[in-house]
Amino acid sequence: MPIVVKTYIDQDQSRNQEWNLCYDMTMHASEEMAEDTLDIVDVESSILNGRLVKSEKVDPRGTRHIVHGAGPDRKAQIGTVGRFTETGRYLLITVYRLTET
Repeated sequence: MPIVVKTYIDQDQSRNQEWNLCYDMTMHASEEMAEDTLDIVDVESSILNGRLVKSEKVDPRGTRHIVHGAGPDRKAQIGTVGRFTETGRYLLITVYRLTET
């Protein structure tokens, strides 16, 4: 299912451009999502309404992007880690519920 992601994730593109994003999810991300009682709507909402916290460029497979955002209920705070693959699809590597510290 495509979702639109703001270009804060892709620093090489124009700031005001939007992407129709097709994404994939690793088995690890799916398991973590279930463990934290999150569903795909929570994850998509957190990416769409979230903010880029950090980009890590040390992975030879591509820059990893850490995004934090709210779920659709605006109560659940969710973190995701993902990267763009060589085909242009966004790969969700892990998903987690943020806890207050």
